[in-house]
Amino acid sequence: MAKNRISRRPADPDDEDDESPLEQVVAGVVIALIFLVGFGLLALGNPWFWVAFPVGFAGLLPAAIGLARWYEHRRERDETERGHRSESEADDIDRALATLRERYARGELDEEAFEYHLERLLSTETTGDARSELRRRRESASATERELEETEN
Repeated sequence: MAKNRISRRPADPDDEDDESPLEQVVAGVVIALIFLVGFGLLALGNPWFWVAFPVGFAGLLPAAIGLARWYEHRRERDETERGHRSESEADDIDRALATLRERYARGELDEEAFEYHLERLLSTETTGDARSELRRRRESASATERELEETEN
C-alpha cells in the first residue's frame, strides 16, 4: 500500500497568508478580549453571552487584522518613498558636483572658489539643507546691508 504523503511547500516570504508579528499580536489581543467578554457575560448569567463569539470572531477579528495589514502596508510605502527621495537627492548632489567641476575646468572658478563651493556642497546633505542654507545667507546679507545703510545715515 502506498502511503498518502502530504507535500508541503516551503514557507514563501512573499506569501500574503504569512502573518507579521504585528498581526499576531493584534490577533492574540482581540481573541483574548473576545473570550474575556464572552465568558464574562456567561459568568454574569447573561443568556446572550454566546453572541460575543460570532460577533468577535466573524467581525472584530478580521477588521483588526485588516487594520494591522493596512498600517504595515502604509509604513512600507512611506519607507520606500523615503528611499526614492534619498536617491534623487544623491543625483542632485552628483549633478551639482559635475557642474562645479566643469566650471573649474573652463576656468570660471579659481582653486579657492572651487574649494569653497565644494565644501559648501558637501556640507549640505540634502537639497532642503542647501535651500535653508541659501535662505540663511540671504537673510544675513540683507541684515548686513541694512546695518551699512543705517551707519551711512
